[in-house]
Amino acid sequence: MTSSNETKNASGLTPSQSQNLQERSSQPQEEKILTAIKEMYSCKPREDTFAIYTKDSVFHDPVGIAEGQSSIQSQFLALAKIFEKADIPKFRVLTNPPDIPSTTILIDQDVAYYRSASSSSPTKTLNSLLTLQTNGEGQVTRHTEEWNHQKQTTSDDGFLGMINEQRKKFTAGVTDMFVGIK
Repeated sequence: MTSSNETKNASGLTPSQSQNLQERSSQPQEEKILTAIKEMYSCKPREDTFAIYTKDSVFHDPVGIAEGQSSIQSQFLALAKIFEKADIPKFRVLTNPPDIPSTTILIDQDVAYYRSASSSSPTKTLNSLLTLQTNGEGQVTRHTEEWNHQKQTTSDDGFLGMINEQRKKFTAGVTDMFVGIK
């Protein structure tokens, strides 16, 4: 059995490998995606923020699995309802190793979430690896967020992984019911 520090995350790297990747400058074709990601994670999404996603894109994080552009939008609108404010003190676009396609964008970020905009200190600060898979039109087809670069469990991980995956889909579905975009 491998430890969680040796298990490969969505990027195909171990947490220590992805955490040690060098930062790089963003490419012009990535700017729209990176701006939208910052808007979503700072709890300030705009109407056109979610245009970076294909209609059938998937967002997978430790809380939920949202399938489709409108479901992804619901997840981030719900986040903005829970936290009045969020800051991104660290946002590093990472250099892809040779075996990761250039259509994949890797981001190492810290997000500080505040329940109240007037708070002087965050409620919680999270480090995440974002693995964004894009298509030839510059849209995101899959967005995976992994806290501390640790792999998400899925049905590929056996019975408990399957249960966890179903819980995440249920959570996203409930969020859609309450925040969903019609």
